[in-house]
Amino acid sequence: MEYVSPRQTSGPRPWSALPPELPGILAPAVPPLAAELMTLLPQQVPAYAAATEGRYWEKLARGVDIALARLVALPGTDEPALNEESRRLVSGLGTGEFREGRSMDSLLAAYRAGARLAFRVLSEECLDAGMSPAVTISLGESIWAYIDELSSVSAQAYAAELSAQAGLRERRHAELLETLLRGGADDVEIRRLATAADWRLPSRIAVVVLPTVAAARARLQLGATGLVVERDSEATALVAAPERPHQETRLLRMLARTEAVVGPPVEWSDAPHSHRVAQFLASRRARRTVHAPDEERAPLLADDHLTEVLMGVEPRLVGRLAARALAPLEAVSDRKRAVFEQTLLSWLRHRGQRAPMAAELGVHTQTVGYRVRRLRELFGDALDDPDERFRLEIALRGCRGLRPAHPGA
Repeated sequence: MEYVSPRQTSGPRPWSALPPELPGILAPAVPPLAAELMTLLPQQVPAYAAATEGRYWEKLARGVDIALARLVALPGTDEPALNEESRRLVSGLGTGEFREGRSMDSLLAAYRAGARLAFRVLSEECLDAGMSPAVTISLGESIWAYIDELSSVSAQAYAAELSAQAGLRERRHAELLETLLRGGADDVEIRRLATAADWRLPSRIAVVVLPTVAAARARLQLGATGLVVERDSEATALVAAPERPHQETRLLRMLARTEAVVGPPVEWSDAPHSHRVAQFLASRRARRTVHAPDEERAPLLADDHLTEVLMGVEPRLVGRLAARALAPLEAVSDRKRAVFEQTLLSWLRHRGQRAPMAAELGVHTQTVGYRVRRLRELFGDALDDPDERFRLEIALRGCRGLRPAHPGA
């Protein structure tokens, strides 16, 4: 299928108006022009200064020969800028730029340098042959239209290679992640997959769970330090395990506004455990932060919430414990029960100190005193027993989640 550029759709190709005898006049100038251009490129395009040897340089030289030969063959015809051979070669140059690790800027700069040199040399040939200035002007327009075609085809090939490589990289990232989360793979296999994925595998890792919509932001913020994969119902990332406070702080800063949960640091073989813990906390968090303020949506470390994880392992046992420990509250109404549970948890947290309890609950200290007296009537000596107080706190936190309830809850 013939490539048609926007310039070509606007009317006749500019070289069609040039004298048909021009190709025969310009053809002898192509070999010295090509040689001069290959000498000029390393000087004018710094990226090529260290690339003047090897297969790619040979391919570029061949591309210059074919591109210039095609250019001087076009005057007087209405043929497209590129035939099958030249298009294939120019496309290969775009692909090669990507594989050589350069941006398209280098090749586009080379094309521009070639256009300037070609116009200088070929316009002199026209003048020596007695052509009018109008021919020289049309030749210049034709050269730049031709370079536009070369640039467009090479850029398309570069973009296609970039997309293909990005897709391959994502698949390899996903394969490494799934293998780690599945467990059971030996170190040799894990290292092989990490190498294929071009990811530097840290000695210890942490698995991060976050909403799929936050994957792009996390990928951008983590950069090469993290491996982010979008899965069916979540985005999952692998990061180097934060072992020190400053590392934790830095990781949380990078994950800001992603609602991420960072699983506990583990060896590679324990990645499934880190993932399960992070998933558990993420699911609990999702249920209770639907309308939460931004500070409650900040990323969190599983190591700071292990109590919640432990209580969530056997929620039915926690429920049974709560039913037994909080049985005295069955004597009051549901509305008062919520108030007494809130007050009792505050009493346990502040060891009975009324001032901080009143500040936390948003009530007067006398109200706190009344409620505590009523709690003593309901629970009796249990409030003076350390073991019973421990069970009460587990029961209350298990019912309300890790964070203590706020006033008015």
